Amino acid sequence: MKNQMFYTGIPTQSVGPLYFAEMRYLNKTELSIELDAPLSTYETTLFHSVGRGAKISRLAKTLTTTVLSDMMTRSILFEAENSYQAKQVLLNCQSKIDYFQKHVVSKQSNHARLIQIDGKIVGALLYIRLGYETGNASGHNMTTFASDKIAEEILTLYPTLKYVSVSGNFCTDKKVSSVNSILGRGKHVIAEILIPKEVVQNSLRTTPEKIADLNIKKNLIGSIASGGLLSANAHYANMLLAFYLATGQDAANIVEGSQGITHCEVKNGALYFSVSLPNIIIGSVGHGKDALDATKNLESLHVKDEFGAQKLAQIAAALVLCGELSLMAALTNTNELTQSHKRIERKQR
Repeated sequence: MKNQMFYTGIPTQSVGPLYFAEMRYLNKTELSIELDAPLSTYETTLFHSVGRGAKISRLAKTLTTTVLSDMMTRSILFEAENSYQAKQVLLNCQSKIDYFQKHVVSKQSNHARLIQIDGKIVGALLYIRLGYETGNASGHNMTTFASDKIAEEILTLYPTLKYVSVSGNFCTDKKVSSVNSILGRGKHVIAEILIPKEVVQNSLRTTPEKIADLNIKKNLIGSIASGGLLSANAHYANMLLAFYLATGQDAANIVEGSQGITHCEVKNGALYFSVSLPNIIIGSVGHGKDALDATKNLESLHVKDEFGAQKLAQIAAALVLCGELSLMAALTNTNELTQSHKRIERKQR
């Protein structure tokens, strides 16, 4: 009985439609897209909050998303004889990206492509951070398999190196860090919108000035005061987790995924509002996507083409923007958040 597979039901609802003026991929741009997006969460008031943000995207018609980079990483760890040898090995490996791709990576995967090698040396410890393009998969497994074989190749080239681990925590996987934001891991996406003043007043019941002021005092200064690490936002994790669960993702990746910065300002009376998410780890194919509900939700989003994973990442960023905007607007008004929660939760009982 204890080994029997069973499933836990999570409340799920499509929110939207979301209206994108532009979706900017790495290699193409799509204009004027409207779609509903699924969220799975026990925090069901989130459906209403994100839905309010989605309404703003339809009213303003200025929501754009931009993919800045797309790369999955794995960091292999060796111990050298001394720091000088570690430096020489790292420099040599960085000159062999094409060699590793041709002779190692291509034999492990038809989809992984090694594009970047970074490193860190601590004493005689050598952390080699390998960055890969992984197609429509999030890439956890294929990068681990490829990195394992690259480690074997490096040990052949440098027999005096000692193998320590295929993952040395410099990746960094499912942990809070600075390195992911700086060097990239997953998909770095920015979502931004310009909202006319009257839309802010009528649909969010606040003003551009109040939201911009709250963002400085709460998200920016408050995060500094708390010692937050690249997490100057109100609640990215809520929307990311709900979208990850609905689409069959490895939900633990919200740890690095929820790091990001909310930036907004008043421009000629309108509210410019943006969310920057440097580490969205998401795929449209791969492990977890064969669950019935995830399959149905992915099919509804039409993400099976060549750029499906980048589209998913842009939808995720847009959902984060919608939920972040709605919450920030509510927080500018005394008691609005608590009253809304009480009203919605009591209605559901």
